[in-house]
Amino acid sequence: MPMDVPGAADDAVASAAPGVSAPDPDPAPVDGAVDGPGHSLGPEWVPGEDGLLFRRAARVILLDESDRVLLIRGHDVDQPERSWWFTIGGGIDDGEDALSAAVREVHEETGIVLDPADVHGPAFTRSAIFDFYAQHCRQDEEIFVARVPSTAFAGVDRARWTAVEHDVIDELRWWSLDDLARVRIEVFPERLAELVASLLPRWDGTTRHLGLARE
Repeated sequence: MPMDVPGAADDAVASAAPGVSAPDPDPAPVDGAVDGPGHSLGPEWVPGEDGLLFRRAARVILLDESDRVLLIRGHDVDQPERSWWFTIGGGIDDGEDALSAAVREVHEETGIVLDPADVHGPAFTRSAIFDFYAQHCRQDEEIFVARVPSTAFAGVDRARWTAVEHDVIDELRWWSLDDLARVRIEVFPERLAELVASLLPRWDGTTRHLGLARE
């Protein structure tokens, strides 16, 4: 079903800048993150026919009233010098559908409780091959879109995080699309600011496949 998404606010960049009265515009750093490898990848990762560890995943482009997107910055414990921003989400559990996984992952990672009726899509699908936790992995993703008030994210709550998330998540924050387009470190999916902009002012209900990314 198409989702009505209001156009980007003129002051979207300012809304994320220090000194502007906006709910929690600053990054929410994670205290007590675990250093170094401590856990294997979760049970949803299984060997694929190509020999790579494989899982299906559901992700959410989570927007606020100013068209900012809530993202996570994380790193690989085996490459701590490299970090990147990425959308909320994670693996689809056995017997779970993608929409249910998207709602669950948002709750686990951010504390935000979404009504499934307010989660639209998938707007995008993609596949990615990457190295993580000293493993060569392949992931097929369904990417949904939802909107919440910025006050829905009250700060980092690690209570529902997996062991891997404790190891690798560094911070969560809202990004304006202008600022996101200029960020210096990697962002996944690639060209995310453009993808989000394509959903404004209204997602047309068409699922676009973004192809295979080698990350």
